[in-house]
Amino acid sequence: MANVSKKTVSRVINNSPFVKEETRLKVSAIISEVGFEPDPQARGLAFRRSFLVGMIYDNPTPQYIVDLQQGILDAMRNTSYGLLVHPCDRSSPTFLRDMHSFVERRKLFGVILTPSISEDDRLVRLLQEFDCPYIRVASVLLDNPETMVVTHDCMGAAEAARHLAEIGHERIAYISGPPTFRSAHERRRGFREALTQSGLKLRPSYDREGAYTFDSGIEAARELLTLKLPPTAIFAGNDEMAAGVYKVAHAMGLDIPRELSVVGYDDSATAARLWPVLTSVRLPVRDMGRLATEKLFGLKEKKHSGEDMVTDIFPKLMIRESTAPPVS
Repeated sequence: MANVSKKTVSRVINNSPFVKEETRLKVSAIISEVGFEPDPQARGLAFRRSFLVGMIYDNPTPQYIVDLQQGILDAMRNTSYGLLVHPCDRSSPTFLRDMHSFVERRKLFGVILTPSISEDDRLVRLLQEFDCPYIRVASVLLDNPETMVVTHDCMGAAEAARHLAEIGHERIAYISGPPTFRSAHERRRGFREALTQSGLKLRPSYDREGAYTFDSGIEAARELLTLKLPPTAIFAGNDEMAAGVYKVAHAMGLDIPRELSVVGYDDSATAARLWPVLTSVRLPVRDMGRLATEKLFGLKEKKHSGEDMVTDIFPKLMIRESTAPPVS
């Protein structure tokens, strides 16, 4: 019964001359009682196409992936579609072969590509060869506008730099994400440009590369906060690394924000769980997942009216308790 719809089962039972009335009533009652729902993969076989949407990711930040996934599921609510989440390793020598096998085997309705996998043009060409629709979530425009959700990370990082400069900080450090992420480059660019506009600069000794992970935030913070002249403010490229900064600062007995101001990025659930509550650049990740999925549905069904329009997501700095003017 899992391979056909409730409507089909009911129609066959009710119209067949070989089914007794007593049996017909029993089957109908069972269908109603169990609340039968068709399986997306089984429906895909019946219609010669899949009712599965793939979400491919290689992002090391668990909260980001969870939030994006929730947004995709929001868009799928009350539809016949299912979500297939597929982690991968973009640096693996078998990456393209693995992706080829995955796409060919699943015959997906479409794919949501998340950073940094969304920045890989090799994968995009592979999807095009399979005629598999896709939406790319990225910090800048990388493709035709109708396939893009652009998050403008440069703008968010610039807001963080301006805020720290405006409240009086001059010794400002930056912990970036990994160079394999375009978002890390965009956030660095926005941060540096805004500092320059404020009459400041990012000193080489205050510039550290992280990995968008808690542990890399700890490592970078230890290096920065043990300098002979440590920074009075740190901007971390995401909230996970900012949490690592908190851990080191608390272990060293530094008061946040009186002795050290900290700013994160994403405004994830982590920001609200830190004490004091983290000032962070809000990136509405759940909304991004929902919008990307709605755009994929529109692209596939050709129902969206703005075929040539990019979907823009604009970050916003949320000022909270972790930033204050430096101690004189």
